[in-house]
Amino acid sequence: MITIHSFTFNPFQENMYLLFDETKECVVIDPGCYEKHEKEKLISYIATNNLVPKRLLNTHCHIDHVFGNKLVSETYKLGLEMHEADLPVLESVAQVAHVYGIPNVDESPKPISFLNEGDKINFGDSELDILFVPGHAPGHIAFVNHKQKFIIGGDVLFYSSIGRTDLPGGDHSTLIESIKSKFLTLDNDYEVYTGHGQKTTIGFEKMNNPFLQ
Repeated sequence: MITIHSFTFNPFQENMYLLFDETKECVVIDPGCYEKHEKEKLISYIATNNLVPKRLLNTHCHIDHVFGNKLVSETYKLGLEMHEADLPVLESVAQVAHVYGIPNVDESPKPISFLNEGDKINFGDSELDILFVPGHAPGHIAFVNHKQKFIIGGDVLFYSSIGRTDLPGGDHSTLIESIKSKFLTLDNDYEVYTGHGQKTTIGFEKMNNPFLQ
């Protein structure tokens, strides 16, 4: 049984996730910790719960989702795993930080491997499937557990909204196609843990999301 724990970090109010099971092995997804107290909060939670981080994963590499990549990588000796198409996004983080006027951004490590749809993420007794869902970012992926019916969706689908597509590499029609072909084909009771804001369900978004009607 996978436990999902979220933190909301940084000026962009980004949701990062720790997933762990009874073995205490865990994966770290989109660590957005920027401030010192945010970094301390993440490390404290992992230590207090005796968790053993095994994978460092990015759904995509916009600045708010990668602030803590270096911290997690160095603290737990983990290599970054992401989709290859988002490499230019990762490499532009310093420039984006300058544009936003955000100082002292830790440089993310380069990835040690690339993830693709069809790959599986294994930790403890648990498994996640990968979906390729571009549109918000060119290399955006999502992590799905079919047994417990949930998606760690990043910035693809939000409660009554969708990810923005006006950033470099974004494309509205591609995002809508990703949502309809990869997310909305799942059962209505799948929960979507979003990159910002509250979680939602596939069924609710089918019925209520104005961007999908």
